[in-house]
Amino acid sequence: MTAIRETSFHFPGQTGFYRGKVRDVYFFGEYMAMVASDRISAFDVILPKAIPDKGRVLNQIAAINLQATKDIVPNWVLATPDPNVTVGFACEAFAVEMVVRGYLAGHAWREYKAGRRILCGVTLPEGLKENDKLPQPIITPTTKASVGHDEDISREAILERGIVSEADYKILEDYTFKLYNRGTELAAKRGLILVDTKYEFGKHKGQIYLIDEVHTPDSSRYFYKEGYEERQQKGEAQKQLSKEFVRQWLIENGFQGKDGQQVPEMTDEIVASISARYKELFLHVTGEALSPVDYTSILERVEKSILNSIKSFNLQPSVK
Repeated sequence: MTAIRETSFHFPGQTGFYRGKVRDVYFFGEYMAMVASDRISAFDVILPKAIPDKGRVLNQIAAINLQATKDIVPNWVLATPDPNVTVGFACEAFAVEMVVRGYLAGHAWREYKAGRRILCGVTLPEGLKENDKLPQPIITPTTKASVGHDEDISREAILERGIVSEADYKILEDYTFKLYNRGTELAAKRGLILVDTKYEFGKHKGQIYLIDEVHTPDSSRYFYKEGYEERQQKGEAQKQLSKEFVRQWLIENGFQGKDGQQVPEMTDEIVASISARYKELFLHVTGEALSPVDYTSILERVEKSILNSIKSFNLQPSVK
């Protein structure tokens, strides 16, 4: 099996290139082609080995969920011409991520356990246990950091600093709650609980669009619905469907992204096991097994899909 560690294509009409933690993005004026690589990051560190099939798992789950939510909010996607490629509008992203939580888990639980009852300006009630359902979903935004860790921020601070206008923020809030409700409904059909997730938005020609991936196991936390109540009553850990298993493996091997720590050795067995887990995530989230692909010319396939999209959608920057 072959993994896509990175791409270095050069296309006609290309106006820019950006390499993120896990994606390579090619710009064509007001359009872009995003390649979901098989790089994997945890604790804001890109791990040394890529994971076969990870990119296409996330890209295809995102495509399904973007299609399933476009009646709520327009999204940036024009097409998904390849399992690892999405083509769409190059939006100017808002500098905040809209994190929405329906349950007290992860970062929210760690803050609560430490005695804090206000998270991003939202007051949490007393007497909650880890993984309890919240009285109602809450939005706990974070600032988008180009380097390092994202930081919690309140609605009030976002408006005071002028990061997002009040008019736009009200729209983002409305979209976020509606998307979370839809995501909850979609998850329930698969026997899952959408615990928390994040949405990113941007503007294109003055209109707000939903961007990035949606309801994937990398951007969301899921619990298995069956047995949830019983586990809560017994104080047992919930069965999770998320990227958490990668973080747990790193923690167990002494790595949390802190200075001086070394990423544990990623043996072929470890890489294969992570790849298998991503395929399992795909099956549970979509209800379908991941289709086999030809690994012999994977980069050529990706490049050809973008070249075809350039022709199909005329992804040439407009001449002014």
